[in-house]
Amino acid sequence: MAAKRGTDEMRDRVVLGEFGVRNVHTTDFPGNYPGYEDAWDRRRFEEVPTMAVEKVFVYNNTSIVQDEILAHRLGLIPIRADPRLFEYRNQGDEEGTEIDTLQFQLKIKCSRNAQAAKESSDPNELYFNHKVYSKHMTWVPLGNQTDLFPDADFRPVHDDILIALLRPGQEIDVLMHCVKGIGKDHAKFSPVATASYRLLPDITLLQPVEDEAAEMLQKCFSPGVIEIQNIKGKKVARVANARLDTFSREVFRHEGLKNLVRLARVRNHYIFSVESTGILPPDVLVSEAIKILMGKCQRFLNELDSVPME
Repeated sequence: MAAKRGTDEMRDRVVLGEFGVRNVHTTDFPGNYPGYEDAWDRRRFEEVPTMAVEKVFVYNNTSIVQDEILAHRLGLIPIRADPRLFEYRNQGDEEGTEIDTLQFQLKIKCSRNAQAAKESSDPNELYFNHKVYSKHMTWVPLGNQTDLFPDADFRPVHDDILIALLRPGQEIDVLMHCVKGIGKDHAKFSPVATASYRLLPDITLLQPVEDEAAEMLQKCFSPGVIEIQNIKGKKVARVANARLDTFSREVFRHEGLKNLVRLARVRNHYIFSVESTGILPPDVLVSEAIKILMGKCQRFLNELDSVPME
């Protein structure tokens, strides 16, 4: 009976020890192999499309930022525009149309503030428009985009991205074309900042922990993991929400506590964390990634069906 319980634990839990982990090898359990989740984590989101600056037409740039560096910086600014409203631009098409291109203009010139105090050395007082931010990028509708998107608010996700610094007489005048693309082709199209997964924590108290030991145990875990209850005048610790724990293993530093707790992870319960760049909400990114995966599976099945059977 004990042997069966140990086998079940190996299959269902990754148990953490003081200096390492055990039961982490999953080669014998291909149904729970984490490589699938890793492939999902790395590959699916890079195929969710977004809109990003592809072409920069420089009409005037007298700043110290070279044209190619300026274009590169503009290309990495996330654009708040739903890519599902647009089509992919045809290869070789340089002009773009209202259904596949968003156009932005950046036109700004630095001038001196005549009202600034003579003894001032603060550029914020001495100059106007000496800092070029992403908020200075304005949407210029192409064709009938005003009618197609009457309530649209196409703009950079963040208004405070610094693009360049100017001094009196310097100016930037550029036109940008944003197109639909995927992160697999270029990082500027990536819709996520970070995407990761972890196994669900599983924390078990092997025996009652009371009074000062309960308070010490609570401090060893992330806030909200351990809760202290008052039972018959005694402070008793209980696991409130193991999901919140980051597994710092702080409890193993305390001789009086490390044998009272078992730390483990549920092998087949993955927690995905997706941090969006702001172009699309994380829940939309996940649903779109799932649709892409389903489409690939369907194409694979169609290919299998088309293979003649001998």
